[in-house]
Amino acid sequence: MPGLAAIRSTTFEPLVEDHLDGAAVLLAARHASMRRVEPALDRRYEEPGEARAEISQLLTRDGASGVVGLRDGEVAGYVLGVPLDEIWGPNVWVESAGHAASEPELVRDLYGAAAATWVAEGRTSHYAVVPATDPELVDAWFRLGFGHQHVHALGEPLEEAPMPPEGVVVRRARREDIEVLVRLELSLNEHQVLSPVFSGVGPPSFEETRAEWDEDFDDPKYTTFVAERGGVVLGSAIGCPIEASSMHRSLALPRGAGFLGFAAVLPEQRGLGLGRVLGETILAWAKDAGYPAVVTDWRMTNLLSSRTWPRLGFRPTFFRLFRAIA
Repeated sequence: MPGLAAIRSTTFEPLVEDHLDGAAVLLAARHASMRRVEPALDRRYEEPGEARAEISQLLTRDGASGVVGLRDGEVAGYVLGVPLDEIWGPNVWVESAGHAASEPELVRDLYGAAAATWVAEGRTSHYAVVPATDPELVDAWFRLGFGHQHVHALGEPLEEAPMPPEGVVVRRARREDIEVLVRLELSLNEHQVLSPVFSGVGPPSFEETRAEWDEDFDDPKYTTFVAERGGVVLGSAIGCPIEASSMHRSLALPRGAGFLGFAAVLPEQRGLGLGRVLGETILAWAKDAGYPAVVTDWRMTNLLSSRTWPRLGFRPTFFRLFRAIA
């Protein structure tokens, strides 16, 4: 088995600055492979210099640590972890630029070497952002005990706005809609806390959310639509530039794309097709606004989102995987 023999000949060392040129070549090649499937991703990371800069900024973050695999003195792969906000638990993240290897199986050995340090530091919540376009690489992470938590996805704009269900009107939100917009935002948070998502982040208070809407409602960066029937608002959706999202970053940020940043329907009105028509409305808005592609994301365990958004043509680009060391 040549693959296993090659892995046995690999030596593992802590990842340091001297390894970054070799690591960058691997990351740039991985991204070029992704862009052959999803060309809307940022082409600049196909350049090793740009890829190196992304790895370097991760390596210089507080608490960062990683491992490199060397074969005949050349970098064959690396895994680099960085702690984020403690809202994620005692965590370490392998970001989209935090791993690349000459073969998927090598990632398992690299993670095994790197994770020993993370667990010794008490960091037992492990996250990895992995290209969805490489099923063998995703499988390698799955075989490390990771599960599928979150999806980043790309889709194309629609040429024209959809026809809403009979009796439903889709329009731009007005300031007098703020109270129900707050309720809709909180309803999504409340839904994420329920089974089978079980999000550990509970909803903010009505007052906090209302204050944010009052402050941001007139920000031209955000375009909000509502779906109403008989003058009663039942759902809403927000479109904005992808750069407004803090979740999509580095290689997972398709610069210049639009973003379906939010969509929700009041619980008692779900199942009527309103979520779909609101999503399609954002796709049509993106076409009018000149965006060449549209990005969104969802929790895989959110049964509503994980079924609705693929039906609108969204294709996974990155998976956020999670492993808890218990």
